[in-house]
Amino acid sequence: MARPKTDFPPPEEIRALADSEGRLAVRVTAGARSEGVEVREGRVLVKTRTKPQDGAANAAVAALLAKALGCAPSAVQLLRGATSRDKSFRI
Repeated sequence: MARPKTDFPPPEEIRALADSEGRLAVRVTAGARSEGVEVREGRVLVKTRTKPQDGAANAAVAALLAKALGCAPSAVQLLRGATSRDKSFRI
């Protein structure tokens, strides 16, 4: 069984990709073998082991982003893309 990834990119690197209103574009892989947040080629990629059923994966992605940013989960809000792999969050 894969262990959750505990090393995240620096929070400043993630925040630098947000626009002036705090919107952050995220590409999500739900049902992945491992969990983690990474920045690759100017994009935030989030992998979660949670299956995309009844919004559970969206909640897991928000929690992973919050952990990577070092803030409370309530500070990360899904703006659009509830059923898409490409999502927009406000941080």
